[in-house]
Amino acid sequence: MNSTSSTGGEPASVFLLGPAEIRDLAALLDLTPTKKLGQNFVIDANTVRKIVRVAGVEAGDVVLEVGPGLGSLTLGLLEAGAEVVAVEIDRRLAEQLPLTVSQLAPDAALTVVRDDALRILSLPSSPSRLVANLPYNVSVPVLLHLLEHFPSILSGVVMVQAEVGHRLAAEPGSKVYGSPSVKAAWYGDWRTAGNVSRQVFWPVPNVDSVLVGFSRVGTGLDTEELRVRTFEIVDAAFQQRRKMLRQALSVVLGDSARASEVLTAAGVAPTARGEELTVNDFLAVARASLTAWE
Repeated sequence: MNSTSSTGGEPASVFLLGPAEIRDLAALLDLTPTKKLGQNFVIDANTVRKIVRVAGVEAGDVVLEVGPGLGSLTLGLLEAGAEVVAVEIDRRLAEQLPLTVSQLAPDAALTVVRDDALRILSLPSSPSRLVANLPYNVSVPVLLHLLEHFPSILSGVVMVQAEVGHRLAAEPGSKVYGSPSVKAAWYGDWRTAGNVSRQVFWPVPNVDSVLVGFSRVGTGLDTEELRVRTFEIVDAAFQQRRKMLRQALSVVLGDSARASEVLTAAGVAPTARGEELTVNDFLAVARASLTAWE
């Protein structure tokens, strides 16, 4: 993990990036955005300020940003007076970002960490918020990894592919309710917080985007053993979501008879399906399964 930083007080004035500045920076770095890294850069200052506003960022907040790219959202967060810890996997972008910020927000508090957000386990500061334009191809794994390993993150807003965002915020019984919905709910409450036009990105993506906001509830529902067990049961339930739970969970609970016993002990009907259960229901099944094998 490599990091560079600049610190200072609340910035008095910050220049936000527009289409011309984004393209100039990309040309300077000889950068062609890649689908592999999910690089679609925000080129609209109004969208940036909307994200910052919806996230409730205030002066003095320590904000974690993942995939800052060329710095559009970074500068918006710094404009609000936040201290930003930016995690960037691309070497050229990680090296350029402090230079860009030093020119456009010279008194800002920024730390750039060059690392993979899917693997990072420590940060130079403890962030209280997560605000990011997440790469579409890894948005859910990144979110779950960060919430698991950084309990200081209490709230935030992320921009993700619309389909993914609606899944994260889905309630039981919804057609899009699934494994990501339950795992996200383990950490807190989620809501969709607005649509984002494709035209605010360069290059223009071929999918729609939404903002998703969250607030952490506690620091997780229970122990790490129970989290792992609950997530295992969630995965099994939704891998065969059309099947009754006594069948879908037989893979992890032994057989359908054993699964029925565990589900009944947890207060869940063996004939129910995964899409009907809340995160607390899945937790109850996990507890019952561990108790049954003691």
